[in-house]
Amino acid sequence: MTIKPTFTDATPVTLEAPPLSFLDDVRAGLSKPQKVLSPKYFYDEAGSALFEAITQLPEYYPTRTEIGILDACGSEIAALLPEHAALVEFGSGSTVKLRRLLHHLDTLAAYVPVDVSGEFLRGQAEALQGDFPDLRVEPVVADFTRDFDLPESLNGLPRAGFFPGSTIGNFDPHEAEALLRRFGRILGPGAHMIVGVDLVKDTAVLETAYDDAQGVTAAFNLNLLTRINRELAGRFEPDAFSHRAVFNTDASRIEMHLVSCDAQAVRVGADTFRFAAGETIHTESSYKYTPATFRALTERAGWTWLTVWTDPEALFSVHALRLD
Repeated sequence: MTIKPTFTDATPVTLEAPPLSFLDDVRAGLSKPQKVLSPKYFYDEAGSALFEAITQLPEYYPTRTEIGILDACGSEIAALLPEHAALVEFGSGSTVKLRRLLHHLDTLAAYVPVDVSGEFLRGQAEALQGDFPDLRVEPVVADFTRDFDLPESLNGLPRAGFFPGSTIGNFDPHEAEALLRRFGRILGPGAHMIVGVDLVKDTAVLETAYDDAQGVTAAFNLNLLTRINRELAGRFEPDAFSHRAVFNTDASRIEMHLVSCDAQAVRVGADTFRFAAGETIHTESSYKYTPATFRALTERAGWTWLTVWTDPEALFSVHALRLD
């Protein structure tokens, strides 16, 4: 691979005001009739390690299937993107999937990973820079669910967005539509987007992907309570809750819940929250689309849908979009 832009230091640029606090979100979520916690709080150090373990499970098809599509169709994907572009990855996390595309993006001008965790982002950017020393890497610390500006050093470059992992599925359809509009504002007219989207399939395949036999996903879900205990002076007993994953056919989404095994009261800081036996905390939704329903969503958000790639079993899809 030959990438010719100038070297840049991999120090993240912070362009974002701090989001609402973890405590504020927990208080608000546990005060709702259907208790809810945001999945963005899954990813402390332990949660991130557990999620990496999930991606290696035999039941969890999304990661390996999407990587397979990127490997098989990477040259076609790269051919649709403008030459000498800045590639902005929203919620970059690990660079595993980006690395599969880099081998096809010979004229890439810059890579811009965007993530809320500055320390993690710095580590990933430095590792990538070490492996691709001629690649211009410009990390940005920001919450991609809020508007932010890209570095001025990218002015004049064509822009492309990269949003793999079916993260789009963690948003309600109207939120996903708003998110794609936000990406359009950030990237600007003429931008392209590559988006990973999980597909509707047999319910048993979906539910086992989120409730594996080894209990790794259950541990990942329950770790959210452990994090609340550690960071917010919570008094959850994780053993008093169980993990549940179910496909909601009407909403076309997998739902993950933490189920209270008995009636109980739990303190978090100065607040007390009461649970009935069997009451749940909704911790994550993962919406599943058909290629046609996702295309319709992107067009409502103002993007022109270009094409889609899927694996042979039609488990997962990667979509290409353009903003005219």
